[in-house]
Amino acid sequence: MHKFFLQTGAVLGILGVSIGAFGAHGLRAKLEAAGRFDTFETAVRYHFYHTFALVLVGILMQQLAGNPAAVKWLGYSGYSFLIGVLIFSGSLYVLCLSGITWLGAITPIGGLFMIAGWALLWWAVR
Repeated sequence: MHKFFLQTGAVLGILGVSIGAFGAHGLRAKLEAAGRFDTFETAVRYHFYHTFALVLVGILMQQLAGNPAAVKWLGYSGYSFLIGVLIFSGSLYVLCLSGITWLGAITPIGGLFMIAGWALLWWAVR
């Protein structure tokens, strides 16, 4: 399972750089005109923080392979980080690009998954 989180972290990293560059260069004028450039940057920033966290989970799973309980909780942590990125950053990306403002209401759910990921990571390595 550690390989899944490492590979998913790599893909999220590719997407983070690509989305961030596209926003900064290709969409900047549109995002600034809509007053959404800061929101887009927040989405990219949290996307990256949790990409690194997902890679960390993969590395820890490999290092702690002899401890099944830790690996189980690290798995929960990894999935929480992934779901958090998809909901938090994903909803902000769509909001910024489409102007669908009700998506801002689900963004905090992604944040809660991110928080849960960190708590589960703590639990796994306690």
